[in-house]
Amino acid sequence: MTRIPHETSGEPNPLNALGLDRLRRRSSMKWRTYPEDVLPLWVAEMDVPLAEPVVRAVTEAMELGDTGYPAGSAYAEALAAFAGKRWDWHGLAVERTAIVPDVMLGVVEMLKLVTGHGDPVVVNSPVYPPFHDFVRHLGRRVAEAPLGADARIDLDVLQDTFRRATAHGGRAAFLLCSPHNPTGTVHTAEELTAVAALAERYGVRVVADEIHAPLVVGDTRFVPFLSVPGGERGLSLMSASKAWNLAGLKAAVAVAGPGAAEDLARMPEEVGHGPSHVGILAHTAALRDGTAWLDALLAGLDANRRLLAGLLADRMPAVRYRPGDATYLAWLDCRALGLGDDPAQVFLDHGRVALTSGLPFGTGGAGHARLNLAASAEVLTEAVRRMAAAVEETGAVGG
Repeated sequence: MTRIPHETSGEPNPLNALGLDRLRRRSSMKWRTYPEDVLPLWVAEMDVPLAEPVVRAVTEAMELGDTGYPAGSAYAEALAAFAGKRWDWHGLAVERTAIVPDVMLGVVEMLKLVTGHGDPVVVNSPVYPPFHDFVRHLGRRVAEAPLGADARIDLDVLQDTFRRATAHGGRAAFLLCSPHNPTGTVHTAEELTAVAALAERYGVRVVADEIHAPLVVGDTRFVPFLSVPGGERGLSLMSASKAWNLAGLKAAVAVAGPGAAEDLARMPEEVGHGPSHVGILAHTAALRDGTAWLDALLAGLDANRRLLAGLLADRMPAVRYRPGDATYLAWLDCRALGLGDDPAQVFLDHGRVALTSGLPFGTGGAGHARLNLAASAEVLTEAVRRMAAAVEETGAVGG
């Protein structure tokens, strides 16, 4: 599989398009959870204007009164075309897809298909907190297979966890985060092939959350789990939500490998009633016509990764930050600062910067914080200045 390089878009960096005054007019979670004196760099919303094709699609729907129930397969078709061009993957068969309300609700529905009450679901901690929350709420049992020190899947640990998860019979699943949130790690074809082999050996079904797939930068290549040898029995959830900042326009696509088509066919019809028709129109437009905007965003995010690394090296050298190759999230190891298990709380209380606490990410999260890079260079610079001042104010070491 050869990598298809991103095209040069010529569009301006959307991360530098909006000022704080305009952003604070937003009524979403990112901008309403904390007081106005706090810089919000926590939840996965981006400080960007929407891509013009998305605005046009939604505006035309409003003008037409096209706000009824969703129909057709245009979203899946646009995703398949995007996958073919972007990842050189032509195995996304529209007939093996279904529309679901969003990725995490889609994950829940897929886990219902392949596991039963009380069954274990393996996750690679530290990982996106809803992996823990949604799995437990579903009545399944979380089994952690922590990442290695290099922030990659530790195949020996994963094998041992699979073995223990299936030792007493019953069903088990592996909820794969690909690319990984919060580290930004992009799993290689070799790693995913090894995962698929282990899953087949132990009878573990793989459900892949691939929502961050379009957000891979540089020469790194995203590899869909369903594309690797042994991935035929896998299930995947994909969406334009993260890459085009469409969390408020609910829609995602569940994709089955050839060996999982019968599983997907058992999904209740009413699940497909949950997505927003307008959301589907927006996501379809993003995938079909919004790639120039995406490329400009990726260039901006790449610049922000370098900026953050430089700012931390200058102002907070004790913080360990390994820039990931995907997502717009930065995983900060703050343990050497002496701020305790929840440095995000210190940065909020003493620096008025809101990051996401590492604790809910599971094993490996203590002493860490997740920072949202999808902001302007000015905001990132001010945030690190405030964080460094907070360390100095508390008298912590290592600043």
